[in-house]
Amino acid sequence: MQKIELLAPAKNLSCGIAAVDHGADAVYIGASQFSARAAAGNSLEDIETLVRYAHRFRVKVFVAINTILTDDQLPEAEKLIKQLYLIGVDAIIIQDMGILQLDLPPVAIHASTQTDNRNLEKVRFLEAVGFSRVVLARELSLQQIKRIASATSVELEVFVHGSLCVSYSGQCYISQAMSGRSANRGECAQYCRLPYDLYDGDGNQLERSKHLLSLKDLDLSDSIHELLEAGVTSLKIEGRLKEVEYVKNITAFYRLKIDEYLKSSADKYRCASSGTTRILFTPDPEKSFRRSSTDYFLHGRHNEIYQPETPKSLGEPMGQVTGVGPTYLELSSTKKINNADGLCYMSADGTLKGFAVNSVESQLRVIPNTMPEIEVGTQLFRNFDHQFDKMLKGKTAERKISLTMLLKEADNGFDLSLKDEDGNEVSCNFPCEKQAARRTDGLMEGIKLQLGKLGSTIYEAASIEVEMHSPWFLPTSVLNEWRRTAIDELDKLRETNYVREEATPRSSAEYPEKKLSYLGNVTNRLAKKFYESHGVEEVMPGFEIQGDKDAILMFTKHCIKYEMGWCPKEGHTMPVAEPLSLRHGIQRFGLSFDCKKCEMHVSRNPVKLV
Repeated sequence: MQKIELLAPAKNLSCGIAAVDHGADAVYIGASQFSARAAAGNSLEDIETLVRYAHRFRVKVFVAINTILTDDQLPEAEKLIKQLYLIGVDAIIIQDMGILQLDLPPVAIHASTQTDNRNLEKVRFLEAVGFSRVVLARELSLQQIKRIASATSVELEVFVHGSLCVSYSGQCYISQAMSGRSANRGECAQYCRLPYDLYDGDGNQLERSKHLLSLKDLDLSDSIHELLEAGVTSLKIEGRLKEVEYVKNITAFYRLKIDEYLKSSADKYRCASSGTTRILFTPDPEKSFRRSSTDYFLHGRHNEIYQPETPKSLGEPMGQVTGVGPTYLELSSTKKINNADGLCYMSADGTLKGFAVNSVESQLRVIPNTMPEIEVGTQLFRNFDHQFDKMLKGKTAERKISLTMLLKEADNGFDLSLKDEDGNEVSCNFPCEKQAARRTDGLMEGIKLQLGKLGSTIYEAASIEVEMHSPWFLPTSVLNEWRRTAIDELDKLRETNYVREEATPRSSAEYPEKKLSYLGNVTNRLAKKFYESHGVEEVMPGFEIQGDKDAILMFTKHCIKYEMGWCPKEGHTMPVAEPLSLRHGIQRFGLSFDCKKCEMHVSRNPVKLV
């Protein structure tokens, strides 16, 4: 039976624990160094605490060390990976192939999406050289995923929710080129979220101050069954920079979605971790940070995968403005609006503006803290739900391991046996003098009630049995002590019996290409040695080492030509002169199009704009 994993992000320890509590089967977190989210590093102590907490529920912890490294950083990376292995981490997520040349402990290695995993040949190679899992490129269609899954046995992980980079992961150099901040080293300056002017080849301005490279956020929640049937093992939520409220809401949302499908497919799939998660609220992805939503290319290319108006979160639609008074707004909303909510709208000049709700006179009339300049008919969105946010700050889920309990009379006293849902079993003998009960009414029920008081533990009793030859009196304090002792023993056994995946054996394999350009992101001698040992005859240094002013800075499946209705593969012709170009302030970028691959390329602009 196939295990299905919900993989949630953790910015820090608090987020990691929240992810576990809200149903994650695995958590990924950044280490103190070498994470592709440099602002989300964590100490070994915090990661160890998370590991111990997660493993109680058989939840795995993966640590991202997925930047490219210099020669000087390789020894530090080796030391860090050994430390992470010693504290129990389940896998290391990497981009730099030089890491495979280090003296590594037998820890599982995952290929980050930064290694540009978008075709079968690449995935086959990664499987052969020892990766136990490959994180696929976000741009793949369902058919492409199926093809890769059917021809490989390596675990496949796909992103199902969160922010989208416009460029293929690991193939974006615009931040490094323009600001010296490398996306491959966790320091992306997010040029894709900037506003741009679009020009044609004659210097005519076609679009002004539009976020032409800013994609909507991914949401594949309605395609979970298709992804599982395609052969996906792990469903991944993006968000290692997100706060704990985001982690709670989105993890809970996907836990419920996945469980719904698992119930209908219990003969094929099962949850990858242990315990029953009870969500104590109604999750809603529209109430967390969200740039609208898209299924991207999962079901083929289509329009409106980007959000040109703003790179910020719009939130949930709240209806239109139907009236504007001197101190109030009247709305057509069917949703309840609360004091301190944040509402926003696109103004007439195309910018996102917003205001806080000072008070609510009625469902259809609100008093803003500051009256906005807004027109009747304007669409409103709520990007901050005060009551929902307040609720998320409290207890919103609980997770429990099911067990059976048996209290049985022994010659010298009593035995208390516990068996959990994973098959771990302990039996504790408690010698004692037996004292006949004076009152037998409700005796057995009282004993069961006391033994079942597991509220402060991770357990809940599925059944409690008591076997006695005679009705013996057992004080409440004694039952409590026996229960605590047995639970402590079960905790120790669960920790001892946790089985960690070991490293996948490596075999010799030829890399799919004989020549590796700067796109290989080779920035150290061991990475170069790795590729040469796998048949690559020429290895060029990475862009961060030897930047080329003529190099393509972005490779995107998102295509401005297509979005503008000018795609030649759709039978359309260009109504304006090429080449197209983008401008942000004094920075200029040229656009070129590889229509055979359905790709748009962004480079430094050679065209003089007027």
